[in-house]
Amino acid sequence: MLRRVVRQSKFRHVFGQAVRNDQCYDDIRVSRVTWDSSFCAVNPKFVAIIIEASGGGAFLVLPLTKTGRIDKVYPTVCGHTGPVLDIDWCPHNDLVIASGSEDCTVMVWQIPENGLESPLSEPVVVLEGHSKRVGIVSWHPTARNVLLSAGCDNQIIIWNVGTGEAMINLEDMHPDVIFSVSWSRNGSLLCTACKDKKVRVIDPRKKKIVAEKDKAHEGARPMRAIFLADGNIFTTGFSRMSERQLALWKSDNMDEPICVQEMDSSNGVLLPFYDPDTNIVYLCGKGDSSIRYFEITDEAPFVHYLNTFSTKEPQRGMGYMPKRGLDVNKCEIARFYKLHERKCEPIIMTVPRKSDLFQDDLYPDTAGPDPSLEAEEWFAGKNGGPILISLKDGYVSTKNRDLKVVKANVLETKPATKAENISTVQKHVSQHASQPTVKMEDKLEEVLREFKSLRDRVILQDRRIARLEEQVAKVAM
Repeated sequence: MLRRVVRQSKFRHVFGQAVRNDQCYDDIRVSRVTWDSSFCAVNPKFVAIIIEASGGGAFLVLPLTKTGRIDKVYPTVCGHTGPVLDIDWCPHNDLVIASGSEDCTVMVWQIPENGLESPLSEPVVVLEGHSKRVGIVSWHPTARNVLLSAGCDNQIIIWNVGTGEAMINLEDMHPDVIFSVSWSRNGSLLCTACKDKKVRVIDPRKKKIVAEKDKAHEGARPMRAIFLADGNIFTTGFSRMSERQLALWKSDNMDEPICVQEMDSSNGVLLPFYDPDTNIVYLCGKGDSSIRYFEITDEAPFVHYLNTFSTKEPQRGMGYMPKRGLDVNKCEIARFYKLHERKCEPIIMTVPRKSDLFQDDLYPDTAGPDPSLEAEEWFAGKNGGPILISLKDGYVSTKNRDLKVVKANVLETKPATKAENISTVQKHVSQHASQPTVKMEDKLEEVLREFKSLRDRVILQDRRIARLEEQVAKVAM
């Protein structure tokens, strides 16, 4: 009887390599805060790193090209009064980043096109609503200007950043600290891991728990839970004997896991990074010196171990580059930004191929930077999957729009606090004086937004027609 010994997979030989020293970011004082976030966020333009800062919280924003030694006086983003705990780049605008801090606020920042030339202390908008430190911030994957934050007050708030309002407040769902929050692929559901050892699937707009699993992992140490592209849930945690585990669950029925695997007895929290295009999960343990990667398939054992990339130095945090920021000419399928104590080191994952042609099996169409919904549409109950783009010619960015925050309705409904001084009142009066102009500007802004939306749609249809013509030509041949 013939038996297949080795499972076929194009990702069996993913090759990881750290870049040369001169391509690292050196002399960075990485934050020492005892919080299990990744401390690093990356997009195709910038790498942002939470750093040690006296008298408040700060993070560095470096253009990807600014490698080498970073000067001690390099400007930082420094508006928080307490240490920064988490940062997240907006998926729809490469110049906008959100940060959550121990000072109980969330701030949204607009970074200049060419990076910072002076310290940035004025955020575009400050979101106040948490009563304890904010440890998690996460942008909606498909709706523009929708941001989620979770704090140590055990509540999740979903904001409309365009107006600065808290639209949804999920309280009384979590009796203890929330370890992780993950959006589903189209952003209609949330998946959370909590200190009470429960994993919950939540419909945020209906404010109800769709499914939950008690003691998803028996151990007391922090868990992580993320949504996969097919709607299943992948979790990492600890067993009763403090061994690290990973598990796969069906989101509609969490009674029994699809599979559970024990890994090792290290005590570092496993941070999962997921690529929905290739269905690969990368696990980076805090304090580990390795990145393990697994492929998730429909056949047993469902979570297939691929390989481990190891270095000598332990990692303090990790940034993960979106697919559109990768070099497709080098068959690069993932890029990590590993934080050491004093530097940030890019690690490139490639699938070696002999051909110089575009490898379309490695690069299916991936989520692009265009949102499929406006914030108001999503809050009204509409859903939309990510708008996909092809990476065939390498991704070329279109110009980002500035983040506009319409604060008028916030000022009208918000009770006056001691922080709002006379200058705010004067500003408010002047706003009323120039209302006709503001209305005209709003209309113009709306027309421009519609025009941009139509233009983007035409570009997408052009690309789609070109692809279809290519396919027809191949069939005709």
